[in-house]
Amino acid sequence: MLLDADAVLRTLRRIAHEVHERSAGDAPPLLVGIRTGGAFLAERLGRLLGEIDGRPIPVGALDITLYRDDVFHGLPRPEVGPTQLPGSIEGRRIVLVDDVLYTGRTVRAALEELVEFGRPEAVQLCVLVDRGHRELPIQPDYVGLTVQTTRDESVRVMLAERGEVDSVVLRERPR
Repeated sequence: MLLDADAVLRTLRRIAHEVHERSAGDAPPLLVGIRTGGAFLAERLGRLLGEIDGRPIPVGALDITLYRDDVFHGLPRPEVGPTQLPGSIEGRRIVLVDDVLYTGRTVRAALEELVEFGRPEAVQLCVLVDRGHRELPIQPDYVGLTVQTTRDESVRVMLAERGEVDSVVLRERPR
């Protein structure tokens, strides 16, 4: 186990404080989570940041299914969910939120979808876990935990919103 429920909460609180510090005096950022785990984490971060900031924090969610470069390779019948953005992203500072950063391809797909909705002022990346093995030049601005993994391992983020106990575990991939 990499993080238990208490550690997940502490980590999200720390990230919320970091986001607040980098945006002090500015309009609050728009938090946009990548479905599904990133969307749940963005909602949580929005609540925590709102408590710190004393104002509501806008939160949205992206479904990147059709923007993935592997959507028709190895994904059995992709299910497309809704993308929900609270208003225009034009000229806004966006914090893109995901649960695990691995190759960078998910983030690339999210960036590609985002620009279809407008031109943000800036996009920062927030991840709960960075496990390395990047295939694209993408680095997070906010990181909860950095862990070195092998390609034979996977990182699983379990969240209460899915009926699980909050935790992050490292496990061997089945061969």
